[in-house]
Amino acid sequence: MALGDLMASRFSQSSVSVGSNHLDHYVPSSSNEDGDFGTSNLSYLPQNVVFCELRHEAFEACVPCGPSESGLVSKWRPKDRMKTGCVAIVLCLNISVDPPDVIKISPCARMECWIDPFSMQPRKAIESIGEALKKQYERWQPKASYKEKLDPTVDEVKKLCTTCRRYAKSERVLFHYNGHGVPKPTTNGEIWVFNKSYTQYIPLPISELDSWLKTPSIYVFDCSAAGLIVNAFIELNDWGAASTSGSTRDCIILAACEAHETLPQSSDFPADVFTSCLTTPIKMALRWFCTRSLLRESLDHSLIDKIPGRPNDRKTPLGELNWIFTAVTDTIAWNVLPHDLFQRLFRQDLLVASLFRNFLLAERIMRSANCSPISHPALPPTHQHHMWDAWDMAAEICLSQLPSLVEDSGPEFQPSPFFTEQLTAFEVWLDHGSENKKPPEQLPIVLQVLLSQSHRFRALVLLGRFLDMGPWAVDLALSVGIFPYVLKLLQTTTPELRQILVFIWTKILALDKSCQVDLVKDGGHAYFIRFLDGMEAYPEQRAMAAFVLAVIVDGHRRGQEACIEAGLIHVCLRHLQGPNANDTQTDPLFLQWLSLCLGKVWEDFTEAQMVGLEANAPAIFDPLLSEPQPEVRASAVFALGTLLDVGFDSNTESVIGDDEYDDDEKTRTEISIVKSLLSVVSDGSPLVRAEVAVALGRFAFGHNKHLKAIAAACWKPQSNSLLTSFPSLAQIKGTGSGCNTPNQLGSIVSSQIGPILRVGNDNTTVRDGRVSSSSPLVASGVMHGSPLSDDSSQHSDSAIAPDGVSNGVAHSFMPKPLDNAMYSQCVVAMCTLAKDPSPRIASVGRRVLSIIGIEQVVAKSLKTSGNSVRPGETIAGASSLAGLARSSSFFEMHTTGQLPLTFRTPPVSPPRPSYLAGMRRVYSLEFRPYLMSSPESGLADAVLASGGTTGPPERSFLPQSTIYNWSCGHFSKPILTAADDCEEISARREEREKLALEHIAKCQHSSVCKFNSQIASWDTRFETGTKAALLQPFSPVVIAADENECIRIWNYEDAALLNSFDNHDFPDKGISKLCLLNELDDSLLLVASSDGNIRIWRDYSLKGKQRLVTAFSSIQGHKPGVRSLNAVVDWQQQSGYLYASGEISSIMVWDLDKEQLVHSIATTSECSVSALSASQVRGDLHAAGFVDGSVRLYDACFCYATAH
Repeated sequence: MALGDLMASRFSQSSVSVGSNHLDHYVPSSSNEDGDFGTSNLSYLPQNVVFCELRHEAFEACVPCGPSESGLVSKWRPKDRMKTGCVAIVLCLNISVDPPDVIKISPCARMECWIDPFSMQPRKAIESIGEALKKQYERWQPKASYKEKLDPTVDEVKKLCTTCRRYAKSERVLFHYNGHGVPKPTTNGEIWVFNKSYTQYIPLPISELDSWLKTPSIYVFDCSAAGLIVNAFIELNDWGAASTSGSTRDCIILAACEAHETLPQSSDFPADVFTSCLTTPIKMALRWFCTRSLLRESLDHSLIDKIPGRPNDRKTPLGELNWIFTAVTDTIAWNVLPHDLFQRLFRQDLLVASLFRNFLLAERIMRSANCSPISHPALPPTHQHHMWDAWDMAAEICLSQLPSLVEDSGPEFQPSPFFTEQLTAFEVWLDHGSENKKPPEQLPIVLQVLLSQSHRFRALVLLGRFLDMGPWAVDLALSVGIFPYVLKLLQTTTPELRQILVFIWTKILALDKSCQVDLVKDGGHAYFIRFLDGMEAYPEQRAMAAFVLAVIVDGHRRGQEACIEAGLIHVCLRHLQGPNANDTQTDPLFLQWLSLCLGKVWEDFTEAQMVGLEANAPAIFDPLLSEPQPEVRASAVFALGTLLDVGFDSNTESVIGDDEYDDDEKTRTEISIVKSLLSVVSDGSPLVRAEVAVALGRFAFGHNKHLKAIAAACWKPQSNSLLTSFPSLAQIKGTGSGCNTPNQLGSIVSSQIGPILRVGNDNTTVRDGRVSSSSPLVASGVMHGSPLSDDSSQHSDSAIAPDGVSNGVAHSFMPKPLDNAMYSQCVVAMCTLAKDPSPRIASVGRRVLSIIGIEQVVAKSLKTSGNSVRPGETIAGASSLAGLARSSSFFEMHTTGQLPLTFRTPPVSPPRPSYLAGMRRVYSLEFRPYLMSSPESGLADAVLASGGTTGPPERSFLPQSTIYNWSCGHFSKPILTAADDCEEISARREEREKLALEHIAKCQHSSVCKFNSQIASWDTRFETGTKAALLQPFSPVVIAADENECIRIWNYEDAALLNSFDNHDFPDKGISKLCLLNELDDSLLLVASSDGNIRIWRDYSLKGKQRLVTAFSSIQGHKPGVRSLNAVVDWQQQSGYLYASGEISSIMVWDLDKEQLVHSIATTSECSVSALSASQVRGDLHAAGFVDGSVRLYDACFCYATAH
């Protein structure tokens, strides 16, 4: 019954007298006769919503990608970390002699490096200035080598440059030139030095200077008309063209002024104002500020030189000013400069970053004197940026305290409110900002605040809120330079920082996996292991720590080794099994990431696997396979699958000594793991089944030859000795009855494998596990060399032969199988997965079958010009090829656009080099190879080997797990705003409930039409007639399906076709029922096929945009040999239960929220179920109709049956 009909019936019953029955207490006793439904009536609307989790978004559409794997150097990291190793200082002052092209004013600027050159002898003065400049540079780069030349000649400059380059090697060289005592540079870009006798000015071409210093280098030119030098450099190196051609030349220039400008001569400035701004920014900034502020009358400028403290001590006045200045200039640069330029100038080289921060100050100060410093690469103007106002306020607060601090040691320094105010501004942005708005300009300040203990916690919390906004926010924070700060914070032991640090690292690693190397190098993994093992945090927070550790060990052997040494495996296993099971079981995210973390620790790492096996990991994981959350079950399957040693093959036992291998223990462990995997091979969640398929692929890789032998024997019923060794095969999917004859066994295997191996022509039959001679495959020789043909023992690579020949390669073949029944169950499970209703899982299942030598020929319809062929139809009598073929044979088809005239199957021989290694190329009727990495397979991350090698399958054939990458997506999305999202969903839900009630009220007051009054009519164009139809309750939409499971959606008011699509591409067709899920929300379409397969579609009414949400087989344990199950299903929205039955002896009850089979109710009838109806009032009642005419009522809670 549809939701709208159900609600209408409820309200209509409330206004009339209803006879007594056992459901009276579920019917409302009264209602407003005017149709004004009160809010209490909302309780009648089902509140349960299914398939709205992250896992249902696009499982079939794409393969999830985890954290970035773009190499160990990500885009936010500076590509080439560099340092300035040598500094060359050239001073051309010629004190007491003015250059001929300069006319000085009086009074004139005289100070050089804050020294008056006229206060001492000229030679001593220039030496003092040189030494002072050296010390000023050492403040920014103390480890560099400093060399200076005072009033030098050309040869001396050449020697200086070549010496510095030789010393620096590949490091950067800084060349500082002070030309205050020589003429301006020439228009050709020549600077001036002296001759030996100081009687002439000698020009030095920039080209020669550049040839001596080479690259990387940085030049500082403090002289008038310095822009001429910059222009000459640009012309010399043609940097414009070099930037487009990708030149690696690295030259940076800082020049004091434009080509037409002269340096300021005002006595308010030092003569080397540009150099002073670059090397002593705080002193220069405060002196300049004093001349422009209200403090200029009351403050003695000499006190500026007496500011207490050290520049690197942030608790002192001088240290705080330096800290604020760094934050302000960093913020200005980050907000104004392009990203790449900011990274190059402010994050690549510490000295270069310091000089460019100070260059921003130089631009501000010197522009006030009508002088414009320039640089290459050029920077946009920054002298009027509003952050300078914040700096001015901080400077004024400090200077206002300066007299009392200098004169009296008693008063304490009052810190500036700068950082507190900037954090508040950042918090305001977080409340109103988004990805589409301008980024928060305070982000570089947050980085600086992390250095302060007093502000650190608040800054981390706000940073965490920002990172939670999405990957774009994480990328912004990393580009600012947050990484080394949060990495160093892992060395702290402050308890209150642990939770927020774990959260921040979760967000970072969700974006960029490359940080795993830094964490292991600095021992950061131990921090997260301690947090994971502690009990003070919530399970959700400890799940984040498990995620961080999973990323650390993901594909990183050093990380795996370090975490094993720190005891990670035992910590995770302890929390999986208790004794604190009560708090972990309630949080599935914690269980999920404990499992994923362990799986990543021992993935392809034998030492870690041994540690896990010794700790009895398989037994600990087994209970997790029945957890209600599919994510937990899938993660547990992943962990168990990675415990399987891919390289293990029983055949190696003949060459491996007993001392190296504990065969019995290995066998018991693998049997335990495989049994656990087989128990969930029919799980209701595609997420789980996909991991089972991947795990079985690993098992098939390790036990390749045994599984090939079993697969071949299953199709050779004449080999009685082999068949009688499978005592448990009959119970794999059977009803409990045993199989006493080999023929019965063959029919069971055929019933399981048949649907994917069956030849498409109805005349082709499978008798006792063999294809009849009428099969076109056998008739044309396609099956030659396969286990389905009588001569398979001669040509099949998996036939048991004394010489052990496989694919033309000899092996020592002395099998010691785990257990024949176990192998047979695995083969059946693989075949079940290969015909899974989920296309992605089916493709993985086919890949697993190819590992053991079974390959499916993909059946495709030929498309000719002007004609299209429906699935299941044939062209020119050619049957759909969907058969079993061995990996030792291949088709050779002529791709000429016509059907192949001949099929050739050569004897066993190595394939051509162009074919896939270890596999043959299989062509469909569309003449294209069936490649496992094709988009149809849904395995975009799979890599197939190429070449002509033969023998065992390559590791690259293994299907790849997706649960880890998919789970990582949870932490990439906002976590802290989940409550806001819930409020939005609730508001949308209330709006739809109101709309539903309005429609129901409208139906109550509408005129009643006669049943024979036709509302609409149209032709569905179904060739086989309409098999099932469904009306949407609140819109004029009808959904119809035919026997071939073609779904069409119509708007019946104007007979418009909205969408049309096929439910699946399998040859077996037949529709059972259509149902709507979540009718009050974004409704989903449930399509039940006659074989019991359930497929649920989203956006089914949008043309060409339908998406498969999930798919599973609702009927399990059916009778062997039964192909058509005539499945019947019904859906119950309130409970979220799906009831399914058919030609089986029980009714399956599926919880679609858990995607899990929760009940299997025995029908206690010899007849099959022909109809099911679930009560829409009571969530546990359902009725079953049987083919003998009887009807039974069942209660899913108590599992009793009442026949009526």
